[in-house]
Amino acid sequence: MDWAVAWAHGGERERGTTMVRAVRGAIQVDGDDRESIIAGTTELVTEVMARNDLTTEDVISVIFTATPDLTAEFPALAARKLGFHDVPLLCASEIDVPGALPRVVRLMAHIATDRPRQEIQHVYLRGAVALRVDIAQ
Repeated sequence: MDWAVAWAHGGERERGTTMVRAVRGAIQVDGDDRESIIAGTTELVTEVMARNDLTTEDVISVIFTATPDLTAEFPALAARKLGFHDVPLLCASEIDVPGALPRVVRLMAHIATDRPRQEIQHVYLRGAVALRVDIAQ
């Protein structure tokens, strides 16, 4: 079953077929300095990979966002340092919403996996747990 057929069937898969899934995560970092952004993003990426039993070969691409108060470093640099050399990475700034949780790095990783959607573990760490208490582990 190729991706087009799976899409046409509402994402259903045959046994043993690899599907594309998205994993979400977020972490609140200590401050707007290079070290805090790299350390926090490293912790987040490491947890996402470990909890979902992934290698960089499983990762198709990663989109990182940061709240507008984080400008000292690109979160993607942490992923590069972890070995994401051939994985397309993108960084973007989030919209400045009044009252939003400050100093947050988020990611959405597109992965190739045979896990059903309900088995994907989304990771919310530190203060970012408050963003999604319904799914944070």
